[in-house]
Amino acid sequence: MAPVSMAAGGRDERGARNVDDRRTVADGVRLAVRALVYAVLGGAALLTVATVVSVLGPVLALDLYTPPVAAWWTVFTAVVVQGVPFLLLGTVVSAAIGAFVPERAFSRLLPRNQVLAVPVAGAAGVVLPGCECASVPVAGSLMRRGVAPAAALAFLLSAPAINPVVLVATSIAFPGQPAMVAARLLASLTAAVVMGWLWVRFGKDEWLRLPKSPTAPGASSYGWTGFVSGLRHDFLHAGGFLVVGAGAAAAFNVAVPRSVLDVFTDSAWLSVLLLAVLAVVLCVCSEADAFVAASLSGFSPTARLAFMVVGPMVDLKLIALQTGTFGRAFAVRFASVTWVVAVASSVLVGWWLL
Repeated sequence: MAPVSMAAGGRDERGARNVDDRRTVADGVRLAVRALVYAVLGGAALLTVATVVSVLGPVLALDLYTPPVAAWWTVFTAVVVQGVPFLLLGTVVSAAIGAFVPERAFSRLLPRNQVLAVPVAGAAGVVLPGCECASVPVAGSLMRRGVAPAAALAFLLSAPAINPVVLVATSIAFPGQPAMVAARLLASLTAAVVMGWLWVRFGKDEWLRLPKSPTAPGASSYGWTGFVSGLRHDFLHAGGFLVVGAGAAAAFNVAVPRSVLDVFTDSAWLSVLLLAVLAVVLCVCSEADAFVAASLSGFSPTARLAFMVVGPMVDLKLIALQTGTFGRAFAVRFASVTWVVAVASSVLVGWWLL
């Protein structure tokens, strides 16, 4: 009787394992479908709200219906519609990193020495085809996975500026000018690496509020459960700050007369500073800013290069996203220094190549 009992017990155990495996697969499929639904419905909802507000806002606010108000709605909607798809991409990548990539993977890929890890992380920015909206949640996820802040910040700055989509768009916007593409790549990568090294040397832990895991207490941060939780948290959290930044950019577009811009075109230095400031407030997506820069034909090539280098690294919506993710103390210091480094890098590379 003993052998029979043991055989029956073995069959029961195998049956139980098979049932558990099937349940695990079924749970994974359900969570994947749920994550896709969250992503699609969340993005669609944000786009719908922005579109409805832009279309019906002036109609509903009859007393406020003026050309400046209509222009504000137009710019606000354009910035949000541009940013949401890439923000969604970034949150998907961020959630996937947090849920499926083990911490030891990053320790193997990046040098332990932070000084060496910074340029490696900066060069790795070429693999993510997204804009600055996408880079913030990805950088936050990297920090949660144990990547040194200096390396994650170098990736944050380089990813939206040197990825293949941006470089191809730049070559199309400036046909027959390969030097402009090379200048953008070199100036952006240099600025990102320098900022990483500056953080290694001068950065303080109290300035940076490390992002916490988005999973609920007691819930697993790994697998499909962690992926769904991270996607929902990052998208809703970052999406709100994207809207705030878009509103600020639209307000500047309406408040500053175009005639003021013409005063600066005659001075090489003032034109660089002006376009570097405009890059901050216009919040043009990095995939589209090359076409905007190409249309500014009255400005020098170096000034237009500064516009393309500064924009993906420092703009109002990016500052808002960084504030919400890493804290205000970090965003104010980091954005200010990044702007100076990006302008200096643009001027030096523009003087050399352009």
